[in-house]
Amino acid sequence: MDAEHHPDYPPKTPPPPKRPVQPPRPTPQPKTSAVAVRGRQRMSMVNRRAANWTLDAAPWAAGKAQTNVVEQLHTWGYRSVDGMAADVTKLLVGTAAADGGRRVSLHLADQNHQALIVVLSHRPGLAVTDESVLPEIAALGASSCGADTAEDGRRLWAVLDL
Repeated sequence: MDAEHHPDYPPKTPPPPKRPVQPPRPTPQPKTSAVAVRGRQRMSMVNRRAANWTLDAAPWAAGKAQTNVVEQLHTWGYRSVDGMAADVTKLLVGTAAADGGRRVSLHLADQNHQALIVVLSHRPGLAVTDESVLPEIAALGASSCGADTAEDGRRLWAVLDL
């Protein structure tokens, strides 16, 4: 083969661009609100005594729960708050059981002469937390209480001075 039959051999290089290549323009980011939304924090009870129970979300669950809490507090040496601990536990568990889930988890911990009682309803798909129960918990003698709702259900808690 000779070069006369192939006029494009060797291939020609393309001419340089007339303008310098520009990087792509940034796409504007959608505006977000200044409020950061984050998921519910995981609960952690470490370096303290703790006990927990899983109960069916049935009408008898609140009575069984208050018995468990009072007996555990007696085991730990606390006897002066039986009535308050029983009443707060009954209200927390009764409220969680009314959410309509299949089970209720009850967690108890103590530290520095305070008891933490936490109840989880395990009912997914609940609306925003109904905080109407919090004044009732406070009226029973809890030094602190709270409620929140996430994908896994409602969490109610109370702190009792022992």
